Amino acid sequence: MTQNILCEQMGRVAILTLNHPEKLNALNYATIDRLLELLNMFECDERVRAIILTGGGERAFSAGGDIHEFTETIKNNIDEAVYEFCRRGQRLTARIEAYEKPIIVAVNGIAFGGGCEITEAAHLAIASEKALFAKPEINIGIPPTFGGTQRLPRLAGRKRALELLLTGESFGPEKALQLGLVNRIVSHDQLLPAAFKLAEQIMQHSPLATARIITAVTRGIDATIVEGLQIEREQFARMCATQDVREGLDAWIARRQPNYKGV
Repeated sequence: MTQNILCEQMGRVAILTLNHPEKLNALNYATIDRLLELLNMFECDERVRAIILTGGGERAFSAGGDIHEFTETIKNNIDEAVYEFCRRGQRLTARIEAYEKPIIVAVNGIAFGGGCEITEAAHLAIASEKALFAKPEINIGIPPTFGGTQRLPRLAGRKRALELLLTGESFGPEKALQLGLVNRIVSHDQLLPAAFKLAEQIMQHSPLATARIITAVTRGIDATIVEGLQIEREQFARMCATQDVREGLDAWIARRQPNYKGV
């Protein structure tokens, strides 16, 4: 049986590759469940410090949810469709967004629907010059279901997001960069090297501090500034009790490279 997700570890980085290129890496239920399993596994694996998520084949990162599978579900029962399709997809994107190790999406081609929503949820994203994005759900008579009506407006602003959500119009990597959906654009053959380089830059620092920053941003972004500052203080207090913060301060004073242990 073909694996729906290829998993490879290179040093401290886990590479997860969506592996249905003949279906443009559509996100069927089994693929979503497997991706959640792998995220759970790597969360507790101290050998893994960062995750890169990309798509197999030359055409797509992911064209979104598996519409054939979803169509059969919605024909059976509406409540089942909400649970199986919508809640499952939202659980995945929420997991990605709140994950305490950095997740970098390397968008190698089409990122439509759920593929775009994974990109929205990820901490960081790098786009190939061949990347193509869209929010095409309106074309089949539904709103986005994996968080796209909520995250895209927060990234791009209400009016710019609504134009994309209501027209289903596709857009290239330059617009994705302008909207804040991706961090940078690189040539297609440099996509994974660029993602690795970004991961290496992050992994030079304390993994505990990285987790605290991700948590503070994820929890605080939708809070009031007062609540957000309280979250920031809480994350700072958690770091103060670690050996990593003492190592970082000692290394700075001694003008040497820190040796973080993640404790």
